[in-house]
Amino acid sequence: MAAVSRYAMFETAIGTCAIAFTARGISMFGLPEANRAALAGRFDRHADRAPEPLPAEVQRAVLAVVKHLGGELEDLARLPLDLGRMPDFDRRVYELALAIPPGRTRSYGELAADLGDPALSRAVGQSLGRNPVPLIIPCHRVVRAGGDAGGFSAAGGPALKLRLLKIEGAGGPQLGMDFD
Repeated sequence: MAAVSRYAMFETAIGTCAIAFTARGISMFGLPEANRAALAGRFDRHADRAPEPLPAEVQRAVLAVVKHLGGELEDLARLPLDLGRMPDFDRRVYELALAIPPGRTRSYGELAADLGDPALSRAVGQSLGRNPVPLIIPCHRVVRAGGDAGGFSAAGGPALKLRLLKIEGAGGPQLGMDFD
């Protein structure tokens, strides 16, 4: 029996975000899209709108995200997740991404090497593109070798990825991303 999933939308310094959750944890997260209706439409396909007030654990998660996106960096890796069944490879990639602290980046190739095969860098990127909880599992902290941002599957693409990295204090010449 599938867990009942609910979602809520909330405002942050970078726009409207959405969070879906079950009794076990966060099941889906959405960064800002072109408009609020597009974000709601995507979440409506996967979850029911949550009644207010939100459960205390979800309220804490929302507050942590709001603070984080406002520049007051929070440890989002501690938030409870309910990602259900997923391929072992994706789970391993997500665990590696969760270990990257704010303000730091790693390359797709470095994660692939950590998995035991540097040739898996493309598979690492594809796995991160399927990440159901971007920002919480910080796929934006994974960049191409040499520091180029690479892709980002969330609405806003690489520009949003760079914005998230800037909020977290990453960037600069060593990454090939000069934010000044």
